[in-house]
Amino acid sequence: MVPDYKMTRVLKIVALFETLKGFLGLFTGIAVFFMTHQNIQVYAGHLVQNLHLNPAHSFSKVIIEAAGNLTDNRIRFIVLIALLYSLMRFVEAYGLWFARRWAEWFALISGCVYLPIELYELAKGFTWLKIGLVMINLIVVLYMAFVLKHNERAKLLKKHLEKL
Repeated sequence: MVPDYKMTRVLKIVALFETLKGFLGLFTGIAVFFMTHQNIQVYAGHLVQNLHLNPAHSFSKVIIEAAGNLTDNRIRFIVLIALLYSLMRFVEAYGLWFARRWAEWFALISGCVYLPIELYELAKGFTWLKIGLVMINLIVVLYMAFVLKHNERAKLLKKHLEKL
């Protein structure tokens, strides 16, 4: 059986990872907010260029065209979604840091939600980034399942010992 202090340490690593994702969502929301009343299509073009993407490629075209169709209301909606995502990640990180059972379930379920999307993207074409994201998410999902199973066994053992 894995000692609880080792499990807690790994949970804290996952919590830090979730905090990082929370800050990424927060900074994205703030950056998009400051683009209100701006020509986002120009920013999208610069982004495509700075990432050295082919502007003639369909993915790049979609990004630039979608940016051109953003209204201020749509931008506010994107900001709201980014901030809610960020809040969700921070709440999950808090719960994992303090080893709360609800956070363990939340991490397992939220990780499972992303897996089919990530696997679909991976099936469309392999890149190291896609492989890395799938592997990290899969490791977190498997670890959270292990933690929940371990905690359930520990709880049953404690009940059994109390009866003796």
